[in-house]
Amino acid sequence: MLDEVAVPSAVSAESIKIMGESIGISPLGDDVARELAEDITYRLKNIVQDGKKFTHHGKRKRFTCEDFDWALKSKNIEPIYGVVSSEFIPWRLTSGGGRDLHFLEDRELEVSDIVTQQLPKLPPAAAVKCHWLAIEGVQPAIPENPAPMSKNLQKQEAVDPASKLAAAQADTRNTRNIHGRGLKSVETVRVKQLATHELSAEQQLYYKEITEACVGSDEPKRGEALHSLAFDPGLHQMVARLCTFIAEGVRVNVVQRNLALLIYLMRMTKALLDNNTLYLEKYLHELTPSVLTCIVSRQLCLKPDMDNHWALRDFAARLMSQICRHYNTTTNGLQTRISRVFCKCLNVDKTPLATVYGAVAGLCELGPEVIKALVVPKLRVLSNKIEQCIESPSAYEKNAAVHIKGMLVKSVPPVLKMNRNPPDLLTDYKNDFGFLGPLLQASVIKLRQTPGVGGVVVSAPALAPTLRPLSTPTPTRILHQSVGGVGGRALVVGSGGQVTTTGGVGVAPSPGQKLIIMTSRTPGVQQGLDSPQLVSAQLPLGEGSGATILSPTSTAAGAALPPGAKYVLVKTEPTDDEYGM
Repeated sequence: MLDEVAVPSAVSAESIKIMGESIGISPLGDDVARELAEDITYRLKNIVQDGKKFTHHGKRKRFTCEDFDWALKSKNIEPIYGVVSSEFIPWRLTSGGGRDLHFLEDRELEVSDIVTQQLPKLPPAAAVKCHWLAIEGVQPAIPENPAPMSKNLQKQEAVDPASKLAAAQADTRNTRNIHGRGLKSVETVRVKQLATHELSAEQQLYYKEITEACVGSDEPKRGEALHSLAFDPGLHQMVARLCTFIAEGVRVNVVQRNLALLIYLMRMTKALLDNNTLYLEKYLHELTPSVLTCIVSRQLCLKPDMDNHWALRDFAARLMSQICRHYNTTTNGLQTRISRVFCKCLNVDKTPLATVYGAVAGLCELGPEVIKALVVPKLRVLSNKIEQCIESPSAYEKNAAVHIKGMLVKSVPPVLKMNRNPPDLLTDYKNDFGFLGPLLQASVIKLRQTPGVGGVVVSAPALAPTLRPLSTPTPTRILHQSVGGVGGRALVVGSGGQVTTTGGVGVAPSPGQKLIIMTSRTPGVQQGLDSPQLVSAQLPLGEGSGATILSPTSTAAGAALPPGAKYVLVKTEPTDDEYGM
């Protein structure tokens, strides 16, 4: 009830007027719009209620477009084709000219990119595969069969180890031996010996083959072993030994500076983390130090100036992010403790540059909030150190500084874009971030101008079909865009509806189309892009209209065109061809 009061589920009379104007019915009386709005609201609610029944019978909680289509079919109404989306549709709002405009933010696709891109792989043909359900009464541990021990049970034992002991004590009863009347009872206490958890001969052979294949020199065999660790169920009895193997291997090979074996061990860790049937919280005390060592170790290879140990640090940082994402809780505070270790490694005066790179990579993989809180305040210190090392004669320090600079320039600008308001002035960035200021400022400006991030994006009708009865934004096509300044090509609207530019580009719109002048730059802002604004009235392009010339210096419908304006052709009535029918 509170939600209905906060957001009234009704079509407003203003929306009906806008729909009428879009199809050429103007002006529409207030009484007529009100009556139509009430009728449309009733019919939409009726259809949505029927669609919720399909959602309920499908045992789902989310109302989808297919439920709406089934409700239309149940009422013998032709459904709306081409509108199916399993993801959230981001609507954007812009205002101007006294009314609001909702539109979809879609990317412009280049035909050359679509033609040259790699085609997806063909799906495999349907086939029937046989496997053993049971062998002599024992179910084999293969991916086709359920896991011998579910992940929920593993998690329960990891969180509450005493639950298993309590269940065992509930099954046994204490026996009391009474040696005569009036004598004290004697309780017999059984002391259970520690379990050894021995592996069967098959499990021992599997462990031997897997460990040898993962650290061996045969790459195809290593791929099969990693695939087995990532997908096979029934490995929970060997997880403890595999984690110990990884921990001991990292400890030995870091001392010996064997980069190849460290990479193989991290790939084993990745495979175990990807296995959906394993719960590894009980073994994080062995996996976390091993992964952390590969991130912030002083030296991981014999030739740090030539070997690519940076890739190992990046891979281990992604593994640490995956561990924190899956196993961090308010009880263990795993991410907080890991972040504290990385912050200690950012002391550039006492820490080697390779360790600083690992700490920066680890913090950047933990997400934008961690970057905002822990990396951005250290940018000025890191910038001074990078500038000092780039000018250093040492090739190793120069290479490390270049890698740290690349990591910061790649990860920090998205966070700065969200937390700093335009304009992005170069002097401000230099004062705040020093040597890295110009690079960060250029990256932030590029992100603000990128379509789909901060720029004005116009969708094509064939790529994003819309729901006409629900008053969705109309498909548009960009005819001309002026980069900046007053100069630019003029847009000519001929008497027959022909729209051309001085460059010779022509478009023949059909009756019912309108010309909208949009700008992506607010007055007084020289850098960055804000949300688009409607700066002039709509100009109908019907048949018989007189010729009109629009240029950045002319006046259209009483509004002067600002510098950097976009001329957009809006088609209000898409044809059936544009829906792919």
